Amino acid sequence: MRMLVVGAGAIGGYFGGRMLQAGRDVTFLVRPKRAAELASAGLVIKSPHGDVTLKNPPTVQADKLTEKFDAVLLSCKAFDLEDAVQSFAPAVGAQTAVIPLLNGMLHLDVLDKKFGHERVLGGLCAIAVTLNEQREVIQLAPLQSLNFGERDGKMSDRVRAIADMMASGNFGSVASEHVVQEMWEKWVFLASLAAFTCLMRTSVGNILAAPGGRDFILGMLDEVSAIATAEGHAPRAAFLERTRGTLTAEGSQMTASMFRDIKAGAKVEADHVIGDLVARADAAKIPVPKLRTAYTHLKAYEKQRG
Repeated sequence: MRMLVVGAGAIGGYFGGRMLQAGRDVTFLVRPKRAAELASAGLVIKSPHGDVTLKNPPTVQADKLTEKFDAVLLSCKAFDLEDAVQSFAPAVGAQTAVIPLLNGMLHLDVLDKKFGHERVLGGLCAIAVTLNEQREVIQLAPLQSLNFGERDGKMSDRVRAIADMMASGNFGSVASEHVVQEMWEKWVFLASLAAFTCLMRTSVGNILAAPGGRDFILGMLDEVSAIATAEGHAPRAAFLERTRGTLTAEGSQMTASMFRDIKAGAKVEADHVIGDLVARADAAKIPVPKLRTAYTHLKAYEKQRG
């Protein structure tokens, strides 16, 4: 199996690098600057699971992409999706499987329209990873997982083949028969965390320590969960129990990556992660005052950022 990994940043560099380390056929679609970095220093991964430097990893640039691949692993930010789609489109053939790791659900509509529903799998990952100033991939904590699967829940031959390739990377990959439900649950957790940490501009622990903080956090989770339920993907009991525990852990320094992006003055996925939920709530006539306030806050940030 031949896999094209779109980008060699933190997420793509880590998961693609681990498969490449295991001897799998992986090529990174990168821009000229990143191609030069990889040719010079290699793909460097520093991780609790072991460090590695992969010399001269296979790369290709968009204007030279002509071959078809069996699978495409996509992990860009939502605001870069349109550009990413144009860059890797030549690699998608009749049998290619596209595995997106973006948050939310809007990206599925974009990918389905471009490539056809049958070529687009469901996918999600959980990992704390970043690029440092030396452009090395740094895994910040041991947690790592990557779930993917057919959106209709079937265990297809192509999913089995991808599962075999990913298993060699030893990063907790799972070929799931419930991937859409898992995507929704991740969205519920992520959107709740992003909404209240961005709105309050601080960590879970600091919000909990404030008057009414616990009720505010759980109220936000209830609003987002109600939207998922209306969409036919009610969060499961075990997920809700685990999530409530995580979001009400006293002293927790947890924040959302979106909040960290705001602190850095960077772009945020306001529409994709929060705005789409508000739109779905409106369509279902579900009141979401807390979530709506968080969305207004994020859009005001975007306006200020220009």
